[in-house]
Amino acid sequence: MGGIFSDRSPTPLNAYLQSEVSGKFNTGSLRHNILVGVELARFKYGYDVFEAPLAPINIFNPVYGARPGAFTLSFAGEQGADNVGIYLQDLVELSPNLKIAVGGRFDVVDSFYKDRPTNTVVNEQTDSRFSPRVGIVYQPNISTSVYFNWTNSFVPQIFSRSRTNEQFKPEIGEQFEVGLKQNLFDDRISATLAFYQITRQNVLTPDPVDRDNFSIQTGEQRSRGIELDVAGEIIPGWKVIATYAYTNAEVTEDNNLNLIGDRTAGVPEHSTSLWTTYEFQRGNLQGLGFGLGLVYAAEREVSLPNTFTVPSYLRTDASVFYRRNNYKFGLNFKNLFDVKYYEVDGYSLLPAAPLTVLGTVSVEF
Repeated sequence: MGGIFSDRSPTPLNAYLQSEVSGKFNTGSLRHNILVGVELARFKYGYDVFEAPLAPINIFNPVYGARPGAFTLSFAGEQGADNVGIYLQDLVELSPNLKIAVGGRFDVVDSFYKDRPTNTVVNEQTDSRFSPRVGIVYQPNISTSVYFNWTNSFVPQIFSRSRTNEQFKPEIGEQFEVGLKQNLFDDRISATLAFYQITRQNVLTPDPVDRDNFSIQTGEQRSRGIELDVAGEIIPGWKVIATYAYTNAEVTEDNNLNLIGDRTAGVPEHSTSLWTTYEFQRGNLQGLGFGLGLVYAAEREVSLPNTFTVPSYLRTDASVFYRRNNYKFGLNFKNLFDVKYYEVDGYSLLPAAPLTVLGTVSVEF
């Protein structure tokens, strides 16, 4: 017997206020670019989830039009949080070709979970954390930049639910990145090569007991990789954007030892894309343009633990557009050859859209 769900949620609350002050000053030969900011936020989300039985469907001989049984209240709750964030950054120009940015952010989050039928607060907790960041850029010449950055993140898990109604710990992350940016051919082409590592702790994944309604937290996930981006205008009117990424994403720590070493869901080891457009610059066809793109992703794991994968795919996109004065008309074709592939996000496995055509008209003022 299958099931069908109905979510009758009250209107959510999402209030956000941000205020910043920036300025520049010198201390001796050093030039400072200061940014100070405060963020205030209040989030609240309530839900009433009803469940009804639904007879199974034979996918080889489906009978459509089946009606679900009577709906009964499965669970109802309300979750929310008040967040205060204070951040500071100083971009220091040590010399014309050497800059360093130092900053950080301090967050305090008061979150709660309330049982709606009894109007009882089941769980309350306060989380706080300071997240520092450092960045350095060195330019040995006008067309070359070498950079390094180290950043930290803090993400409260407010709108997810555990089977025991416990509040989840915030997700915290740390990223190292070193890269090289090079302008080529009289600055017509820009290329960026980056090496990075991202480590995330307390990452949410679907609860294997009830994947539709609940989540659990894994110990630690780490992504290491290389990214190459090339973009520019080869000749007047001919533009190209090309990317390649190698990503080694896996579970590195967990209470479930069987998960350690598993690849994270939905992340291909190799992915690449190419998008190029050409627009006529003069004559009777001036303003007319064409675009062609390719998107490739290697096979991806569907879930944790790793039990099966979806195959790789190569998707082709295209566009035709016409620009005149401040008007632009366009036709965009996604998945031009109607390739069958799947979208994976760790919680769901869905067929991707077939051939899709979108027409656009825009006016610039």
